[in-house]
Amino acid sequence: MANTIKSVGIIGAGQMGTGIAQVCAQSGISVVLHDLSADRLVAGLATINGNLAKLVAKEALSEAQRQSTLALISTGTEYTDLSDCDLVIEAATESEEVKRKIFIALCKALPAKTMVASNTSSISITRLASATDRPDRFIGIHFMNPVPKMQLVELIRGIATEDPTFEAAKAFIAHLGKTITVSEDFPAFIVNRILLPMINEAIYTLYEGVGSVDAIDTAMRLGANHPMGPLQLADFIGLDTCLSVMQVLHEGLADSKYRPCPLLVKYVEAGWLGRKTGRGFYDYRGEVPVPTR
Repeated sequence: MANTIKSVGIIGAGQMGTGIAQVCAQSGISVVLHDLSADRLVAGLATINGNLAKLVAKEALSEAQRQSTLALISTGTEYTDLSDCDLVIEAATESEEVKRKIFIALCKALPAKTMVASNTSSISITRLASATDRPDRFIGIHFMNPVPKMQLVELIRGIATEDPTFEAAKAFIAHLGKTITVSEDFPAFIVNRILLPMINEAIYTLYEGVGSVDAIDTAMRLGANHPMGPLQLADFIGLDTCLSVMQVLHEGLADSKYRPCPLLVKYVEAGWLGRKTGRGFYDYRGEVPVPTR
């Protein structure tokens, strides 16, 4: 099936939004990157430019390709800037309230034919679709972080998602050169349903004094051959995102095994959210990350 998606709008110029914008543009798709903050858009474009420059330095990309990729990305602070896109992907913060507000406002600015997707890592696609005027043309397209490096994309149909929407999303992901896995619309889907409880259990292991930050991460890197330890990974994901996903699992499945660790809650309340704030289970303010416990 030919890729019918030639232009993509992306809402949110954070880590995920800029990553999705980069892979779309590298695949020859024109992108409108949207954010309410003009400063975040400037920072997002700088991040993409930096990522592409690294690829040029490694000779994985030519300078001409870098320039042509950047030329495909424009920015906007109004939802009307996305009105010509074939697909709009929401990549805002992992909050159902925030996402629903975005979809209600966004749909007023889009023609009826535009497909809408969410990059949510845990929230019900059916519920999010109900905030739009086009649940049949709504789907979950969950990219993994960091988007340019990670091969997998989870596709999640809501109860009202129709076949043409699903097929168009599959063709779009294939065009990006990514691998698709299809998940049913259950809390946290496949990857985070398995990954986040493991991270939460690692935090409980720290909380209960079974091991230190360093001991836990070393154990899982060398004992289970994980590329990074679970606490290091939590810091990379963002502890606020980890907590949000655990709350979705706990509320959605009503099983005590998904109860967020009190230590995770405490770190989030302290504003220690991981790499992005300079402190989490490690302190990143020096030259080398140092465990905080």
